[in-house]
Amino acid sequence: MNDVDSVADVVAMACLLVGAFLCLTAGLGLVRFPDVLSRMHAGTKPQTAGVLLIMVGAAIRLTGASVTWMLLLVALFQLVTAPVSAHMVSRIAYRRRHVRRDLLLVDELGLVPDQAGAPRGDEPADGDARTGR
Repeated sequence: MNDVDSVADVVAMACLLVGAFLCLTAGLGLVRFPDVLSRMHAGTKPQTAGVLLIMVGAAIRLTGASVTWMLLLVALFQLVTAPVSAHMVSRIAYRRRHVRRDLLLVDELGLVPDQAGAPRGDEPADGDARTGR
């Protein structure tokens, strides 16, 4: 075994371990954080970085064009889908008032007049389970 292989092994192992740790912290954040917006942040930021590091570590150790392209596609889909889905879930949670507003530093959406038909903070949402309508 030459020096290049051992360096590649160490770099791949470091990427895999750091990526696994980031994915673990994302899972813990989903369990421990108090509201939807914090949970969406925990579910996307470290998890996406963790999966990308795992893909880099796997790409270093695995050889072959088909494996590299598959890992690249997985990383690309992760980068495209995770932030978009978290944004949509957070948007729905905000509109349905499942957000702890006391944790928001600035509520920019609460200052904007209702342009898209979404309920503001002072009026009930249509079909809201808490109001019974």
